[in-house]
Amino acid sequence: MSDHHDRHSPPTFAGRLNRLDTAIVGWFGRHGITLLRLSLGLVFFWFGILKFFPGLSTAEGLATRTISVLTFGQVPAPVSLPVLALWECLIGLGLLSGRFLRATLLLLFAQMAGTFLPLLFFPSETFKIFPFVPTLEGQYIIKNVVIISAALVVGSTARGGRLITDRRAARVAEDIQAHRS
Repeated sequence: MSDHHDRHSPPTFAGRLNRLDTAIVGWFGRHGITLLRLSLGLVFFWFGILKFFPGLSTAEGLATRTISVLTFGQVPAPVSLPVLALWECLIGLGLLSGRFLRATLLLLFAQMAGTFLPLLFFPSETFKIFPFVPTLEGQYIIKNVVIISAALVVGSTARGGRLITDRRAARVAEDIQAHRS
């Protein structure tokens, strides 16, 4: 007899496993987006801080050369690097605090757009074989699609939304949302 039909019989192994899985997935749903926001914030803040100290960030040279190309050489590295450092620290602090999330994500998406430019500006540095075999620098840039996707998930909660891990509750919520659109 299954766990669903007789409350007095001992739970089966499958029933226990299902309850454990439900509890774990529920925890993911309750905490996952917050942890995603905090981890993004930590990475941005950490990498931003490094840029305040010339020579510590491995992305420094590529970043400052990209900004130089974008500004037609009008913004030198000693200016662009601290501006980029501040920009990344602001993104990090916004994500860590959860405050001003829309403005923070706007800064993040603008910064992310700039991070892909070295693939176009410096293909000999970002690819061994263009466009299929990236160098380590190219891989560092391309992985930013994960950061963009993570930011989209975090941004989906800017109006108070949350993950729903129960299938039936999610269907009800989708129906409600569909009728509001």
